[in-house]
Amino acid sequence: MKRTIDVPATVDLGIGKRARVQADGIDFALFNVDGRTYAIDDSCPHNGGSLGGGKLDGRMVQCPAHGMRFDLATGCMRGGGLAVRNYPVEVVEGRIRIVLGDPGTNGA
Repeated sequence: MKRTIDVPATVDLGIGKRARVQADGIDFALFNVDGRTYAIDDSCPHNGGSLGGGKLDGRMVQCPAHGMRFDLATGCMRGGGLAVRNYPVEVVEGRIRIVLGDPGTNGA
């Protein structure tokens, strides 16, 4: 059975907005790009920079620490190499839920 994390209702994720949420021991960065919500780990795998504060270009976010760019949909770095974990997102009755993998798995 999948596990989900409910994003607090106080988080405003209107179009073009972003937010950082901490839950279940994970720091998430959430982005609403053109009406689609994406969730990734907030920490850059290179050196831990907060991706939630990074420059956004379409669905690519740039780490503010060293400039690495990650695709919000796949978590992959532009040009290959490192990747950040991304999570499926559900919107149920207007509430945003981050979907975690099944307990005991390491997939999202």
